[in-house]
Amino acid sequence: MPPSAAVEGGKTYGAPITAANAVPVAQLTQLLGTKDSAQVKLVGKATEVCQAKGCWMTMAIADGKQMRVRFKDYGFFVPKDISGKTVVINGWAHRETVPVSDLRHYATDAGKSEKEVAAITKPEQQLNFEADGVLVMEKSL
Repeated sequence: MPPSAAVEGGKTYGAPITAANAVPVAQLTQLLGTKDSAQVKLVGKATEVCQAKGCWMTMAIADGKQMRVRFKDYGFFVPKDISGKTVVINGWAHRETVPVSDLRHYATDAGKSEKEVAAITKPEQQLNFEADGVLVMEKSL
């Protein structure tokens, strides 16, 4: 399988997916309810991308927080310049406690200053996502 392919007005990374039946990312907390995880296809805007190699991105969820999207088995990456673009992601949304070491690593990848990285001192409860496929749209849906 090629790492990326052109599809219906966009480009896919990882497993080929389409925008069909994607649910707005703002509805994720309602979809999850009290469950710890769910398999879903979501659509929303990429807000931040790992500037080291495109190995994660974030998307805004309904409560104003960011959801980190990682890629299954570290098997593919996304372009580092897709912040603000509409993306469709397919995979597993899950709640987890992220340790300080990981939070600091992500902050460093995002280009945060040493002072900002050092200010991270507590683990965080987060909603995260493991995508097996990402579709970066050429136009907003």
